[in-house]
Amino acid sequence: MLSFIGRSIIQKIITLFFVSIVSFLIIHLAPGKPSQVDPLNPKFTPEMVERFRKEFHLDKPLHVQYLLFYRDLFTGKTASWKDNQPVLKKIWERFLNSLPLFIVGTILTWTLSFPIGIRSAISRGGFYDRSATFFSYLLISIPGFFFAYILIIFVVNTFHVPVIGMETFGIGDPSWPRWAMDRVWHLLLPSVLGATGGIAVLSRYVRSQMLEVESQDYVRTAMAKGVPPEQVHYKHALRNALLPFVTMFGLILPGLIGGSVIIESIFSWPGMGRMAYEAILARDYPVILTVNFVSAVLVLAGTFISDILYMVVDPRIRL
Repeated sequence: MLSFIGRSIIQKIITLFFVSIVSFLIIHLAPGKPSQVDPLNPKFTPEMVERFRKEFHLDKPLHVQYLLFYRDLFTGKTASWKDNQPVLKKIWERFLNSLPLFIVGTILTWTLSFPIGIRSAISRGGFYDRSATFFSYLLISIPGFFFAYILIIFVVNTFHVPVIGMETFGIGDPSWPRWAMDRVWHLLLPSVLGATGGIAVLSRYVRSQMLEVESQDYVRTAMAKGVPPEQVHYKHALRNALLPFVTMFGLILPGLIGGSVIIESIFSWPGMGRMAYEAILARDYPVILTVNFVSAVLVLAGTFISDILYMVVDPRIRL
């Protein structure tokens, strides 16, 4: 166990190193340069551009820029080219904004997908299975931005409450319970919208995995021996059907970074996805590279957690 953890950590550090090199090269191979002069902006002079290049080490060779960038990143000196704010501070602030959306959306997705998928597999071909299949494909087919506007119009016209932003504008200095309820209300709609697609897709995976396991010989043998159906479905079949979802569970961590650019833009939610999108438009390379690096760390951490959880879900696996 300890030897596996040690080997896995070393492998993931090496992988992270190569990912950082590839992402750095891809960013600098992109069309355009951050230091090029905009002819329509009279504020940019050649002297300012040269000072900009020296301040951010753009006058040095590419490999030197790579070393200096990650040195400044790990020491907290990396600043955004857009507003000269510390990159790690900006990411942390946006991370705290995206975290509630991620937590609520993930809880809704995983707690609703399994009951829906398991019930559909048990009642295969029945009314519930057909209804769940219809609504799943309906939610998968509807574009996220269209569904978001439909929900906004419905909620605003029905309940006459604001839903844009993280809190109600002009609410003044409310008491703590009122402030908390206002934040929860603004959090609810984008979280539900972000979870609908995940519920539709994940419930289909759960159904297919349960159907595959239910057709195994040991499940039919257990049913023939008179084992209660609930015990067969939820103890024997479900545990063996969980293995593919361990991998999926480990890969949800990058959702903290990516989030949903469409949802955050429509609801004016200052999250990580929206910040990354704005950084790409502004060619804010330090923010883009840092977000890519943090995303890679989360992906590798998620795969490491999945490897450990494999042994918990299936004792036959030996690390």
